[in-house]
Amino acid sequence: MIAVLAGGVGAARFLQGLTKIVSPRDVTVIVNTGDDIDWYGLRISPDLDIITYTLAGIVDERRGWGLKDDTTHCLQGLDAYGWETWFRVGDRDLATHLYRTHRLRQGADLDKVTTEICKALNIRVRIIPMSNNFIQTSITTPNGAVNFQEYLVKRRMHDPVRGVQFKGIGRAKPAPGVVDSILRSERIVICPSNPIVSIGPIISLKGVKEALVDTDAKVVGVSPIIQGAPVKGPADRLLKGLNLEVSSFSVAKLYRSFLDVFVIDSKDEAEKPRIEGLGVKVVATKTLMETLEDKTRLAQVVLDV
Repeated sequence: MIAVLAGGVGAARFLQGLTKIVSPRDVTVIVNTGDDIDWYGLRISPDLDIITYTLAGIVDERRGWGLKDDTTHCLQGLDAYGWETWFRVGDRDLATHLYRTHRLRQGADLDKVTTEICKALNIRVRIIPMSNNFIQTSITTPNGAVNFQEYLVKRRMHDPVRGVQFKGIGRAKPAPGVVDSILRSERIVICPSNPIVSIGPIISLKGVKEALVDTDAKVVGVSPIIQGAPVKGPADRLLKGLNLEVSSFSVAKLYRSFLDVFVIDSKDEAEKPRIEGLGVKVVATKTLMETLEDKTRLAQVVLDV
């Protein structure tokens, strides 16, 4: 049994490789929901959707999110009515959000709805949202606080970051199965995801970090940073905004209380002594996932350490 903490495109790509070399039924993925947003009256869960669409083989590979060959006729109609359309939701993508919102309003919890969506998409991996509670990541900028999606998509990450808050995290509980899967798995993997807004909300939930510390499983992380820059997304801006160095060392330091092994890119091998000084074993390999072979090979490295 392998438990994976995940969020974003890097995690989805890693999971593509992992599920090629182990049975999907042996994998439990705990997915960040801190960047969820209510938009057009619908509950949108970007990280859940990226990972489910990717594992279902229907993701737009070029963008890493959304559905391939999707259209935006609905957005064009909303634009004609003067609605903001910076959050680019495709027509077929809307079906997922409509279904999720309808089931939530019927009283179903997000973990149950996620299971239903996975079943409909023939996904054999067990996917669990980190919490059934609504948590929203807020980015503090010089012009005030904005929702993470607005910062990322509408403002295109231009604003300097002054802080990050997870609204609702203090009242939230891990979804059923989150802590148990961490404690009972034979291997824990921290995906090459944004350490602040993808992994950060998961480990901020009550009991999750403690479970990562207490588990008998080996905890292996993969760095999302290569030569001082993220492969994708705003990790560098967030780290700098929190006065943290943009490096694999900085990510390892954030995870040091529970991390056993950290996989970094070969180009960052010079950071190995500093990371090992934290008491973490380091493995250097190619971590950039450009092909399915890259994804599979990286997953195999993580399993072999």
